[in-house]
Amino acid sequence: MSFFSSLKFVLSRPHPEARPFLLISALLSSMAYWASRQFRCSFLRYIGHMSTTFFAFCLYFFRDPERVTPTHPDIVVAPADGRIISVEKVVPPQELDIGTIPVWRIAIFLSVLNVHVNRVPATGTVTRIRYTPGLFISAHLDKASQDNERNAITITLPDHRNITVVQIAGLIARRIVCSITEGTSVRIGERFGLIRFGSRTDVYLPPDVDPLVFVGQTMIGGETILACL
Repeated sequence: MSFFSSLKFVLSRPHPEARPFLLISALLSSMAYWASRQFRCSFLRYIGHMSTTFFAFCLYFFRDPERVTPTHPDIVVAPADGRIISVEKVVPPQELDIGTIPVWRIAIFLSVLNVHVNRVPATGTVTRIRYTPGLFISAHLDKASQDNERNAITITLPDHRNITVVQIAGLIARRIVCSITEGTSVRIGERFGLIRFGSRTDVYLPPDVDPLVFVGQTMIGGETILACL
């Protein structure tokens, strides 16, 4: 990636979820700097520095760069940026209601440095959304798939097979955002949500589909191909 491409990536527009954080930190920073000059208080100046740092962090964390999604109709793309921590066949959790036949599950871990905007992995119709409250243990752990707060979205493909994407909160993530509803028609690569601040995204493939990725591989949400249908 060239310097200008990297700069454009870092300075991409923030997701709308960033607005309250940016507004509050900007106001707090301005007030703290003004008060520190008026009262000559080093502690207030320190508050101003911390607020400015948090403002810059939010600009980076909530960045929402444009992505070029492959146009082939028979592929599944990564729903999130991050690193693959698991590619294995598992019996889907009962809450997903997608049967008991073992299927491939691809788990993507997102650190606080990754883009956290989630994207639709394949074109289809949202047929089920299931939110489950839970814990906030480290998303690295395998049991996070069943113990942590999570939001499962099942997308029915045109050929009636299902793909399920699960947004999973992590150790410091405290909010899962999902902007689509049941019955919505979605297209591959579209934005559908966000998890803040550090999380995991699992993808459950149809039983007859094999993954094309491996543990340790870096994902680019909306671009990296996970599997062929």
